[in-house]
Amino acid sequence: MIAERADALVLFGITGDLAAKKLFPALYNLTARNRLPNRVVGVASTEWDVDQLRKHARKSLEKLDLDIDDKVFAEFSDALRYVAGDYRDANTYERLSIELNDHTKPVCYFAIPPFLFPDVIRGLSSVDKERAMRLVLEKPFGRDLKSAKELNQILHEAYPEDSIFRIDHFLGKEPVQNLIVFRFANSILEPLWNRYFIDSIEITMAESFGVEGRGGFYDGIGATRDVVQNHLLQMVALLAMEPPVSDAPDALRDERAKVLTAMKALEPDDVVRGQYDGYRQESGVSEDSDTETFVAARTEIDSWRWAGVPWTIIAGKHLPETLTQAIVRFKKPPQAFFADPANAPSPNFLRFEMKPKDQITLSLQTKRPGSALVSRPVGLQIIEPENQPARRDAYERLLDDALSGDSRRFARQDAVEAAWRIIEPVLNDPEPVHPYFKGNWGPPAARHLTKGLTE
Repeated sequence: MIAERADALVLFGITGDLAAKKLFPALYNLTARNRLPNRVVGVASTEWDVDQLRKHARKSLEKLDLDIDDKVFAEFSDALRYVAGDYRDANTYERLSIELNDHTKPVCYFAIPPFLFPDVIRGLSSVDKERAMRLVLEKPFGRDLKSAKELNQILHEAYPEDSIFRIDHFLGKEPVQNLIVFRFANSILEPLWNRYFIDSIEITMAESFGVEGRGGFYDGIGATRDVVQNHLLQMVALLAMEPPVSDAPDALRDERAKVLTAMKALEPDDVVRGQYDGYRQESGVSEDSDTETFVAARTEIDSWRWAGVPWTIIAGKHLPETLTQAIVRFKKPPQAFFADPANAPSPNFLRFEMKPKDQITLSLQTKRPGSALVSRPVGLQIIEPENQPARRDAYERLLDDALSGDSRRFARQDAVEAAWRIIEPVLNDPEPVHPYFKGNWGPPAARHLTKGLTE
C-alpha cells in the first residue's frame, strides 16, 4: 500500500539549533525540488511572530554559506507560519489546528528535548481526532530499555506504529545506504558473506575532536548512548541482515530487527570504557564524571550465518583521526603460499569507508614485482566520480521520506528496544572509565580491541 504524501509539515522547536543548522537547509532544498508542502508551521515557546521566523530562517541559511536563490527562498518563506506557546498548554494545539486550516495530513517533527515528547504527543492527539498525523521523533528514543518501552507505550496510546517515524539521520547518509546496495546488488559477495569465510568485522566511528562546548549535554549521555545504541548497531544490522523478501519498508526493517534480536547482549568483560584527559575540565562536565568518551566492545550474533564471528565496535572522541568505517576481514588461506618470511601476508579485507572519504576498498594479494614468487597487498577501490550530481543531505532525504510515508530508513519499535537490550548490561553496572591521552586510540586496556586500527 502506497501512503499518501503529507500536505503540511509542523516543526516543534523551530527556533532551536537543529532547525537552524539542519532543518532549514533541508526545507530550502525540498522547496527547490518542489517537494515541500505549501504549509510549514513552526511551534516554539519563543515569543516571535511569523516575520521574525522568516528573518531567522534567512539568517540561518546565510550563516551556512548556501547559494540562496531568492525565488526559492520566497516560496519557502511564504509557506511558513508560526505558533508561539507552551507545549503543555492545550491552547497551543488549538492554535496549531487553526494554522493548519484545511491541511489534514501533516507530518509533525519533534526537534525538542525528549522529556517534552509525552506532552506534545498528548497535545497533538487532542486535536487530531482522525489520527491522520505522522510523528517524526529525534533520537534518543529513551535512555534505556525501560524508558524506551514507556515512550513507545505513550506513542501507541495515541498513534499506530505506522504513523511513527523514529529518525536517525545516520540511516539517511549516502555511504550508509550503499552498504545494503553493495551487499545485495553484487552476487559475488553472497557465497562469502558468512562464518565460513569471514573471520571478523570491525566498525569504527572516531572523532579527532572533543565535546565542542556540549559538555553539559554529553555528560548525561556518553559514547555508548550517543552513537553505539543507534548509529553503530544500525551499521551492524545492515552488514549482517539476511536478504529481504522485497524492497518494501517493513521487509527491510524486519531483517534489521532480526539481527539485533539475535545479537548477544554486551558483557562487561567485553567492553572497555575510556575518558580523554581533560574531559572533566570541560564546561558543564562534573568534576568526578565517569561518563565515557570512548567505548570499545566485542560481541557476536547468535545466528546460523554469523555464529562464532566476533563483531567489534569502536567509538570515541579525541582519537587520532576522524573516521567512520566498517572492515570485513576474511579468513586466512589454509596455507601461506608465496609468502615473504619477513612479512607474512595479511588476509583479504573489504573496507567500507564513509568518512572522511566515501569509498570501498577490497584488499587482495598479487605478485610483488621481481624474480621472487612472493605476494604483496593491493587495494581495488571504488571511488565516486567528482562530477556526480550533488548528494542530498541526510535530513533532506529523511524529511522527504516522512512526507511520503516511506519508513524504510527509520527505526521501528522492536529494533529500538532490541538495541537497548544489547547495551543495557554496560549501562546498569559499568566498569570505571580508563583515562587516555588525546590523540591515542583510547586507553591501553582497549588495545586488544583496537589493534586493527593501528596495524
